[in-house]
Amino acid sequence: MSALVSGCSSDRKNHGKEYQDSNSEGLNTLLIAGHTPRELLKKYKQFLFDDFLPFMDKHIVDHEYGGFMCNADRNGNQINPNKSAWYDGRGLWIYSKLYNSFGRDPAWLEIAGKTTDLVLKIRPDNEKFWPGTYTREGLTLNNTISDIYGNLFIAEGLAEYSKATDNEKYWAIAKEIIMSCFRVYDQNNYQYMIYYGPKIPDINGPRVVGHWMVFLKATSVILQIKPDNDLEVIYGRCLDALMNHHFITDFNLMIEVLAHDMTKPEGPFSQFAYLGHAIEVLWMVMAEAVRKKDKNLFNLASERFKRHVEVAWDDVYGGVFRCLENVDANIWKVDKVLWEQEEVLIGTLFMIEHSGDPWAFKWFEKTFNYVMDTFPLKKHGYPLWDNGGDRKMTFDKESNRIENYHHPRHLILNIQSLERIINAGGKVIPV
Repeated sequence: MSALVSGCSSDRKNHGKEYQDSNSEGLNTLLIAGHTPRELLKKYKQFLFDDFLPFMDKHIVDHEYGGFMCNADRNGNQINPNKSAWYDGRGLWIYSKLYNSFGRDPAWLEIAGKTTDLVLKIRPDNEKFWPGTYTREGLTLNNTISDIYGNLFIAEGLAEYSKATDNEKYWAIAKEIIMSCFRVYDQNNYQYMIYYGPKIPDINGPRVVGHWMVFLKATSVILQIKPDNDLEVIYGRCLDALMNHHFITDFNLMIEVLAHDMTKPEGPFSQFAYLGHAIEVLWMVMAEAVRKKDKNLFNLASERFKRHVEVAWDDVYGGVFRCLENVDANIWKVDKVLWEQEEVLIGTLFMIEHSGDPWAFKWFEKTFNYVMDTFPLKKHGYPLWDNGGDRKMTFDKESNRIENYHHPRHLILNIQSLERIINAGGKVIPV
């Protein structure tokens, strides 16, 4: 294994004395965003275990009925106690993953278990979607739209929970949900409003990067527990769609929406690149390439990841934009969201771990420094990190939602990545 190449913009010196217990010269000299892996790991653990999880436990987790009351202000005061399939499914995955990865704390399993009971109590019949919003106790509210994402987040959470409990029942339910969703998605009259893109009439049976992404993530979780031929077919179709169809060679970017037959659509969607999803799903493809030991796929996904990050970067104020509404006209939505910055941090650290690419060191450092300067709310007198804002990330003390998925997922995955880097002695872990 070759030694990782450390980032070159920092003037930090060798920290070998701090790691006299290490026999690896690579770990002694490695710097990531100006920190040794152990220093960076310490920071990440503080963000997760000292900042995020205590806040969630005190303010957001519903310890009585299960699920997550995410409609809260910056101090955790409840705006209303309503819940959603999106956030309960995501939270179920987070707490099951915490239990499976960091010491099997029974408190985390209890949170996941009560959330499972809540969402299964309101499970719909006949290939319908979970209610978009429901009361704290699980009574459906009819003033919101249900969509496929809620079901798939619940499936992902149940798959991880089945691993935590070693109970195949939840694995089977997760498979049923995925198969049901894919049957709906495969219909040529499937309807979905692309709410974050051009405001034009919907197309029938759209193929959507965000959909393939969540199908890929859910099937990956469940297939790592137990193989299944039906799910392998869906998994393979996801990879094929993402890597062979949505990527448009005319401008070397992924477009968010294709026609049902996987062709480039007519009109504004032909120019619509939702770079937030592209960046997010490309690190997932890299992770799948490592799991499958497919170096060619890893290299292709990492090169496309780099391209999307560079195009999305705001050279004026820093950070990445998420939405390029028209590629040729260069029309952007210029808001900033935390989750997209964190997808960059996941992908670049994963590249550092598995390729040692100097580009990854440079862009992890750029993004990490921007995020640390911009998103933690401690300087404003609040816990946690900001979810997003305008292009300059102008601070607004008013906020109505606590994010319970992308932020902790970023912290969990990068803690695990840093631990693998440390365990490998600071050397590249080859694909």
